[in-house]
Amino acid sequence: MHITAAGRTDVGIIRSGNEDSFLMVPDRGIFVVADGMGGHAAGEVASEMAVRFVARELGSLRGLADDQVADRMRTAIRAANGAIFQRTLTEHDKRGMGTTVTALVLFETRFLIGQVGDSRAYLYRDGKLIQLTKDHSYVQEQVDAGYLTPEQARSHPYSNVITRCVGANSDVMPDIYLGTVKLGDLFLLASDGLTGMLEDPELAEMLGGEAMPQDRVDTMITEANRHGGLDNITAIIVRIDAVDAPVRADTEITRPGVRD
Repeated sequence: MHITAAGRTDVGIIRSGNEDSFLMVPDRGIFVVADGMGGHAAGEVASEMAVRFVARELGSLRGLADDQVADRMRTAIRAANGAIFQRTLTEHDKRGMGTTVTALVLFETRFLIGQVGDSRAYLYRDGKLIQLTKDHSYVQEQVDAGYLTPEQARSHPYSNVITRCVGANSDVMPDIYLGTVKLGDLFLLASDGLTGMLEDPELAEMLGGEAMPQDRVDTMITEANRHGGLDNITAIIVRIDAVDAPVRADTEITRPGVRD
C-alpha cells in the first residue's frame, strides 16, 4: 500500500494553549489524533502521552490478521489509559486529566480504527463522506435515544461533554472499526475543534478535487478558524495512492463487535 499523508494542529482563535496532539508514522501505517482535557499542562500532557503510547504499543503489524490487529489496538489504547491514569493518581496537578483517542492503522489492504471520545474518523470514497466512528458523548446518546436530532445536538450546550475518555478511569474499552481500503480513498482524523466548526458537507467539499493532503488540511484549519475557532483544531488526512495486493471483495465497513 502506498499513501500520502499530512497533519497539522492549531490552537484556534479562542484558546490560549493547545491540548490537542497528533502523531503520524506513515511507514508503519499509524496515525493518531488525541484531544486532551484537564486544563493547561494537564490536557496537553494526556494527549501527548496517548499518541506516543498508542504508536509504540501498536508496534509492527506486518503479517497480522484482522483479529490480531484489533487486539493490538485495544491493548495499545488501554496501555495509554493506564499510564495516564497512574499520573492522575501520583501528580496533584494532573488530577482529572484525560484525552480522546482516534487511531487509524493501515495494513495489507485493510484499515482499522480504535476510538475513545469524540474525535472522529471519516472516509471520503467515490465522492461521498462517511463518518466511520460514533462519538462517545452526551449528545450522541441523546440522539441515539431519539431525544435530540443531529442538528439539535450540534448546538446543544452540552455538545462538548464526553462519556468515555482515556485516562479518567483505571481501564477503558475502545470501539473498533474495520474495513478494506480502495484506491483513491481519503481518511480524515479530526478533533472536535474541526468537526464542531464545519458541517459534513463542507468537509466533503474540501476533500473533493485534486488538492494535496497538506493543502486540504491547511484549508480545513483555516475555515474552522474563520467559523470561530472556538477550540484547538487538529486534522490528519491520509490518501491511498496504490493498493499492492488484490482488494478483497468485502469492501463494507464493519462496526464494533461485527466480523466480516
